[in-house]
Amino acid sequence: MKILTILGSSRENGNSEYLVNQALEGIEHTQLRLSNYKINPITDMRHTKEGFSRVDDDYESVLSDFLAHDLIIFVTPIYWFGMTSHMKLFFDRWSQYMRDDRFDFKDQVKGKKAYVITTGGSNPYVTGLPLIQQFGHIFDFVGMSFEDYVIGNAVKPGEIKEDLLALDKMSAWNRTLKK
Repeated sequence: MKILTILGSSRENGNSEYLVNQALEGIEHTQLRLSNYKINPITDMRHTKEGFSRVDDDYESVLSDFLAHDLIIFVTPIYWFGMTSHMKLFFDRWSQYMRDDRFDFKDQVKGKKAYVITTGGSNPYVTGLPLIQQFGHIFDFVGMSFEDYVIGNAVKPGEIKEDLLALDKMSAWNRTLKK
């Protein structure tokens, strides 16, 4: 099983990234940091005769890596009660590629396993739930299997090391993913 982590944070070595590193310790995987790529927003052209225009950016490289993996771990801190702009752009572009004849996007995505890691403050176990639901709706729409998620309680760098529940869950994921 080929594992990919998609990091949505603009901060390197943040709390969410710390959790995914714990979950995948000793496990071969590929990591994409969305902030390292130029991914442009698009104009919604779904309902026009001409459809979407090609965009000159790095998205197709990111998409190719995404499509080449079986298990995807989406990693994003909670920003204003949602995913980061980097992660949102990643998903927004799916609208374009679901209509691109070069890709059989929904067929290629169907059945991929999805996990979500997110961290935040101000009672994230409650305020982060709409984000988890959003991921769930996205995965349902394209036929991905939503395997599990974790919400960590941390804001400042390193605070996640105090969230024993999140760390225990990452240990459990690590044991499961090593099988």
